Amino acid sequence: MKDYDELVHIPMSSGLSQSYASASTLAQDYKGRVIVIDNHRISVTLKDSIYDAIVLRNAGKSGAEIKEYLEKTAHDSSIYIAVDTMKYLKKGGRVTPAAAMIGTILKLKPILQIHGERLDKYALARGSAKAKEILKSALKNDLETVYAKYVENGEMAISVAYTDNKEEGLAFAEELKTMFPNVPLRFCDPLSLSVACHIGTGALGVTCTRILK
Repeated sequence: MKDYDELVHIPMSSGLSQSYASASTLAQDYKGRVIVIDNHRISVTLKDSIYDAIVLRNAGKSGAEIKEYLEKTAHDSSIYIAVDTMKYLKKGGRVTPAAAMIGTILKLKPILQIHGERLDKYALARGSAKAKEILKSALKNDLETVYAKYVENGEMAISVAYTDNKEEGLAFAEELKTMFPNVPLRFCDPLSLSVACHIGTGALGVTCTRILK
């Protein structure tokens, strides 16, 4: 704060962590010079928001104006994640040991979704190939319905996230480029540790996010 007039801090969604609440409390000591934004995003969708914040800063926008834009567009984003193993969901209490055992025997892959506030179950897939089809279908549905106007305006981007399976993530990203040629693929990154530690290795996720042109 000795070198800058303002500091903008964008923690992970308040629906998934207490980081926002903690940062907001600490920011009170800086008399409005530290702006904490509840962007309701995480992982690569939060990375999109950081890039947007940089664009806004370079355009001369104030911290308050950046906060207004990122909170206004916070929920214009979807994440779907195919989980490879139920081991960590069981450890975290998200599925019972019996359900985890049955799911493992039947080779069921849970599909989870994050829309800002929560990590919820979206679907179950039998095998990795089916899981990928569900991910692509969910993404296609969002782009053609709830986010259709942003796609038309060139304000949507898609990304891929993975845990410890980079080659699979890169290959899936190429599939999405072919499937959605009019929507740019922005990132293919490791899933953030704050999510990955709950779902384990081998996970594969897709996102669509509203971005600045």
